[in-house]
Amino acid sequence: MTTVAESAELTRTPESAGAAPRRGRAFLDARVMTGRYLRHVIRAPEELIIYFSLPIMFVLVFGYVFGSGMQVPGGGTYREFLLPGVFVMTMLYGLGATATGIATDVGRGVVDRFRSMPVARSALMAGRATADLARALLETAVLVVCGLLVGWQWHRGLGNLLAALGLLLLLRLALSWVGMVLGMLAPNPDTVATIVFPLAFPLSAVSNVFVAPELMPGWLGAVAAWNPISATTAAVRELCGNPGMTADSWPAEHALLLAVAWPVLLIAVFAPIAVRRYRNLGR
Repeated sequence: MTTVAESAELTRTPESAGAAPRRGRAFLDARVMTGRYLRHVIRAPEELIIYFSLPIMFVLVFGYVFGSGMQVPGGGTYREFLLPGVFVMTMLYGLGATATGIATDVGRGVVDRFRSMPVARSALMAGRATADLARALLETAVLVVCGLLVGWQWHRGLGNLLAALGLLLLLRLALSWVGMVLGMLAPNPDTVATIVFPLAFPLSAVSNVFVAPELMPGWLGAVAAWNPISATTAAVRELCGNPGMTADSWPAEHALLLAVAWPVLLIAVFAPIAVRRYRNLGR
């Protein structure tokens, strides 16, 4: 019933009547798709709980159980070091929800139905990316509150906090395109986890989320320093005034630049792949 209602709403947009410019029609279709994905989140709150539980578990385990034994270069509390990494890790693991949503739509034939209608080709993916950003904003707000409760703080003003939030959302936008590609490549929704987890886990483990790269073996520390996850984590720590990397290296000195460059590069690579894959579905 939901798909039928959404289909009717899309066919009632000016796309079918030709009453609006093409960009206006695409915007209206993308807005309908965004609402569709957000309604799915509201109707399945258990999915949010699952994706929230992992970062909160990491805060509790690493912050309280192992925190006293963790070393932070340059001094400072480990929980203040850890929380920016948890924010970024939440953005990373959110691509699992994106991939699952797309794979479900493909598997149930929803994508084929929308493609047969006078709907802008960009609407499905633009709506998914916008819904992901809205969801990421909610997740980040909840995690910031949790962070404040366990002792995390930002020390450099509201403007820097908002800039850090912008970097998190930029990374989530880039990862949305990665998730869409993975979702369209997955044979069915049940196999998404087997694709996403082997990709996401090494990115979060070999990074500066839990341990500073300078405390790792030389070659592994270099890999971690250039990790896109490390770039955003280091930039958020810098903007919030939290303890972070103190090594004299190019990634450490240009964390803000890399936190913008990596997501832009991911979008430039994966957005065209996602569009091409979407056009070739069913062929």
